[in-house]
Amino acid sequence: MNDAVAPGNGSTALNSTQPGQYLAIMMKSTDNVQSVEEGGVPPDALMRINIWHKTPTKDVQINIETGKEEPSSKGNCCSWIVLVVLAAALTVATAMVWYYQGTWCGLGALYGSLVLLLLVKPGWRWFYIAAVTGPRDTIALIAYIRVLLFVKRQERKNLNVGDIFEANVAQHPDKLAIVSETQKWTFRQVNEHANRVANVFHSHGYKKGDVVGLLLENRAEFVATWLGLSKIGVITPLINTNLRGPSLQHSIKVGNCTALIYGISYRSAVMDIAKDLPAHVALYQFNDEANSAKAATEGLSQGLAQQLNALLESAAKDKVAAGASRADHQDKLVYIYTSGTTGLPKAAVITHARFFFIAAGIHYALGFRDDDVFYAPLPLYHTAGGVMSMGQALLFGSTVVVRKKFSASGYFADCARFNCTIGHYIGEMARYILATPAAAHDRQHQVRMVFGNGLRPQIWTQFVERFNIGKVGEFYGATEGNANIMNNDSTVGAIGFVSRILPQIYPISVIRADPHTGEPIRNAKGLCDRCEANEPGVFIGKIVKGNPCREFLGYVDTKASSKKVVHDVFCKGDMAFISGDLLVADERGYLYFKDRTGDTFRWKGENVSTSEVEAQLSNMINYKDAIVYGVCIPQTEGRAGMAAIYDPTREVDVSTLGSQFATALPNYARPVFLRFLRRIDLTGTFKLRKVELQQQGFNPAASEDELYYAQANGSYAKLTQDIYERIQRNELRF
Repeated sequence: MNDAVAPGNGSTALNSTQPGQYLAIMMKSTDNVQSVEEGGVPPDALMRINIWHKTPTKDVQINIETGKEEPSSKGNCCSWIVLVVLAAALTVATAMVWYYQGTWCGLGALYGSLVLLLLVKPGWRWFYIAAVTGPRDTIALIAYIRVLLFVKRQERKNLNVGDIFEANVAQHPDKLAIVSETQKWTFRQVNEHANRVANVFHSHGYKKGDVVGLLLENRAEFVATWLGLSKIGVITPLINTNLRGPSLQHSIKVGNCTALIYGISYRSAVMDIAKDLPAHVALYQFNDEANSAKAATEGLSQGLAQQLNALLESAAKDKVAAGASRADHQDKLVYIYTSGTTGLPKAAVITHARFFFIAAGIHYALGFRDDDVFYAPLPLYHTAGGVMSMGQALLFGSTVVVRKKFSASGYFADCARFNCTIGHYIGEMARYILATPAAAHDRQHQVRMVFGNGLRPQIWTQFVERFNIGKVGEFYGATEGNANIMNNDSTVGAIGFVSRILPQIYPISVIRADPHTGEPIRNAKGLCDRCEANEPGVFIGKIVKGNPCREFLGYVDTKASSKKVVHDVFCKGDMAFISGDLLVADERGYLYFKDRTGDTFRWKGENVSTSEVEAQLSNMINYKDAIVYGVCIPQTEGRAGMAAIYDPTREVDVSTLGSQFATALPNYARPVFLRFLRRIDLTGTFKLRKVELQQQGFNPAASEDELYYAQANGSYAKLTQDIYERIQRNELRF
């Protein structure tokens, strides 16, 4: 049922509810124009009668709505009876044709009968949808079968990631595996370093099931280190290199680490918390080439850590010691931490089986080739760079180019330099790249495809045209979840699709839920309902234990894992992973990202999608970083929109933003407040943090940033402390 809301604020309401009806009376001061509207029956069978009466002092709006009529059980029963009778008649007719006219005529009659039944239920539209989505679904089905066969083959042989990698080493030992600005490591070199790591930690008493954290920059040793630990069954939490203080300490503790390997670049960060770590946590310092001299002179004076380089040099490199334990196919491989946009990071579990599924899934879904060269300037401690891209080298023998830090201007320059054929992006990276000045290497490269998540539909076409990209593989998924989807045909803006013909093959759904809390909306039976086409809802994935494609492994913290599982979804006893993201599916099954639950807020009686406003705003300000969120205004219903823009040099012209908003956004979605940030906080996956900004609100005393507010004419004016106080006293209304 829709809320009946009079325009404006400061209203009083009297509500009366009767079966099938909703009555609301709201008053507010306005002009003295009188109008009466009476509505008929709209397409969705909702009856609305709107009566406006305006006087010089007040408005009265009366809305009477009758809810959508549920189809009668009698009507459904009749339709099924007709279908059963028709099916029986067609069966008899087909049997007679088969008997008297022979097999071929019988088959033709059978085919015609099936077509006729489908025309009756579900109807002719089903044939149209099947025709236009059939090729897409067929390609995806073939890829899905190949993934299942690949994973099952490894499961049957009880193989782990190290086993598959060693097979690639034997096949092409001198082929480049990992390349960076300063390194070119072959498969043989990666394997030798991994064996050294395995032998060092085996000799130090580490065994299957132990946990050794890794805090290291993007480099070949990062991959070789966790790969080596996995060869003796040790689990490796991959720690975000941006963490400091309590957040870093939390990540080490929540992963239950018994040791930590850290690069010398992070020595200060580790030493700051070393004395607060549990006594059993051993520290190993790795020195890279650039810092080796510094390490030699500085030493490990505090005696809290061991120098790993010397230990590695004396360890055997050809093979792992015979007595070392070995990881099984279903064992835990690494922990990958969530980006921490809504709090402290949580450690998600990645098993060997799940690593196979993620890396092979993207490989077969997008048609990667073993001879492809991947460009992945992404953090290797996250799933995108560390599993999706790096998995192509470890499992399929491809070459992966990494970079210590992402550079927007250097993206396609690096692709041209290293002859990359596939580029990887995440988060806001595509927008940053598009904002760079035009250069010769924009189109002078060999990149045939880019893939990732976060390419906004507003810049999609510009991006592929400017950089001459043949195919875009946009995907959606959570590290800890099982609801993963892929756009395999470059449909602009889509993050994936669900088959309208055979949705049971890959059981993912969009269900009705509260857009603010993400809580599923239950029907009379206590179950969830699937959303109709173009109806936003929360994305879920059915959980099937024992199935690597459908299992939910969750977090190390079982309590946190339980919050991501919803029970009794479509039948009593079933379970599903609930993503917490609002998606919408069109008639053909293409899925589009709407917003994150909790980010959507309500203003002037309408739901405002922060991601949609951010996308429009970014285009207006030349692709600068922008964050949109809702803030509370005293004595006002809902939350007002506020946009924080990263503009330290103050290039954005505030005087034109009001008119631009008026042409691009509806009134309720236009930001009421603006904040120009001098600094910005990004997660490791290039997502913008907004929790602290939301807590600070629009109080000028809470920050040194410039603040603006929307005036009655739509233009923006400076928000001073005096204006803020007037808003608090409800003297200024929006």
